[in-house]
Amino acid sequence: MNRRWMVVTLIFFGIVISYIDRGNLSIAAPSIMRDFGIAPGTMGMLLSAFFWTYGAFQIPAGAFLDRFGIRRGYAAGFLVWSIASASIALSRGAGNVIGMRLVLGVAESIGPLASLSFIRNHFQGKDQGLPTSIYVAGQSIGPALGALAGTVLLDRFGWRAMFAVTGVGALVWLPCWLLAVPTDGARPVPVEAKTASAWTWHSLVRCRGFWALSLCILLASYYWYFVLTWVPTYLVTARGFSTLAMGRAVSAGLFTMAATNVLAGFSADKLARGAGVFRIRLLFAAVGYVGTAAILLLLVVPGRTWIVPVFTFAMCATGMGNASFWAIAQYVSPAKMAGRTIGYLNTLSQMAGVAAPLVTGWMLGPEKHFGPAILLAGLCPVLAGACLLAAGGEGLDKLKAILSGDAVAGC
Repeated sequence: MNRRWMVVTLIFFGIVISYIDRGNLSIAAPSIMRDFGIAPGTMGMLLSAFFWTYGAFQIPAGAFLDRFGIRRGYAAGFLVWSIASASIALSRGAGNVIGMRLVLGVAESIGPLASLSFIRNHFQGKDQGLPTSIYVAGQSIGPALGALAGTVLLDRFGWRAMFAVTGVGALVWLPCWLLAVPTDGARPVPVEAKTASAWTWHSLVRCRGFWALSLCILLASYYWYFVLTWVPTYLVTARGFSTLAMGRAVSAGLFTMAATNVLAGFSADKLARGAGVFRIRLLFAAVGYVGTAAILLLLVVPGRTWIVPVFTFAMCATGMGNASFWAIAQYVSPAKMAGRTIGYLNTLSQMAGVAAPLVTGWMLGPEKHFGPAILLAGLCPVLAGACLLAAGGEGLDKLKAILSGDAVAGC
């Protein structure tokens, strides 16, 4: 196997493990609320805590990667987050859970930046869709596997065993990473020769492409983190799913989403060879995000028959949107500042990660009524798609020119 594709494979499994570890608390939320006697508002704070440090460390982690590379940084982060996740099994109250989730957020901040920086620096712009979609597929498969395996462990052994087994078991990835990635990384393929040196914040804030990407990731991420943090509880408490049935329902949507990620990335790469890169990826992203609004049908469908089909369709659309968005983000960024660019966008994403569980917990109230929360989450990706369409390919082309030092004028 080509070395760079071997690293992409490890990147995929790394992000799968990352999303299993960060998503375990959502699976265990009903049980922890019962065992510790905590209200939905407090649970929302526990679910949000991970994103406090995960978001705060995005830009510093990106600058670190741009300077020192990914091999040792990713390995150290992976070791710390695995131990932090496993340590939640020893918690004696909400404070212990928050502490470990804060550590988990710091350590996991390195993963997405290392992954996307590698892809940006080792694949040409027209070829970035497939490896990016494989990475994004890991974001779906991780929660899906976590929902399947986690609910089985939870049902048979309890939530403490779930955290211990998934946290410690993931460490088998670490030696594979250290063996596969040489100290100086795999040799990059030729990319843009220009370096980013002439752009200014003044030129960026006048560019509609900059605002389109910023608002898009903020809005789309609110929906994504609502799904990851509160949908399992919604299925159990509002729709009467058992723990195992909830795991099957969530995993079905996320596994299908992962397949859509890869198909969308592959298709966009093929189409981008004969048309503008931004034009194709922007169309895929906008259509995907608008299609995510299908989740609003949960507000009107009765019973449980249509829950899984509606959720699965909405997640497929999300996968199409997310894979295309991150391919756009990488293509916009010059190679030497890929870590900082992705770090900035991921910071905005984690701001939504902080907000979604907190706002949802507040909106539920003692009655645990999910209607308003689903309405808000379902509208966000539609607005995200609208932001991209408003910028258009021209706006994204001008943003790329500014970051590459080819233009400093507003756009």
